[in-house]
Amino acid sequence: MLQFQVGDKAVYPAQGVAEVVGIETKEIGGRLTSFYLLRILDSDMRILVPTDKAHQVGLRKVASDEEVDDIFGILREKEIRMDKQTWNRRYRGFMEKIKTGSLYEVAEVFRDLYHLKSTKTLSFGERRMLDTAKSLIVKEVSIARNWTEQRVEKELDKVFSC
Repeated sequence: MLQFQVGDKAVYPAQGVAEVVGIETKEIGGRLTSFYLLRILDSDMRILVPTDKAHQVGLRKVASDEEVDDIFGILREKEIRMDKQTWNRRYRGFMEKIKTGSLYEVAEVFRDLYHLKSTKTLSFGERRMLDTAKSLIVKEVSIARNWTEQRVEKELDKVFSC
């Protein structure tokens, strides 16, 4: 079972990196339940996650160095297969990937939308999703590698300029 302490960084699906700012116990339905109190770093939003359901909701540790290397590998892939589906079906598929909370899935969404942008005009929703995916990657890689967000953005620019 995942265990976090106050001060730990964790990743909450579709919201990004959060800090565990507290562990609280509340009575719910006559039963005491322990919760992680998370503060999303980007938005300062607060989220309560039952400690015994943390894995189920997709809460996970920040990526390791090896995982970040894998992410840059995914982003460097040039041969991507893009289905000829409508933008809204593609959007739903991408949204499902982002909701998983997997940095690998988010990297695929970012890579695919970035490449798609060079061949056609993205819909408003796709542009927002591209920005969301980039933001999730930048924040997590910045924390994982202890880099500034500007450095991560420069590294991403390098990946796509090749």
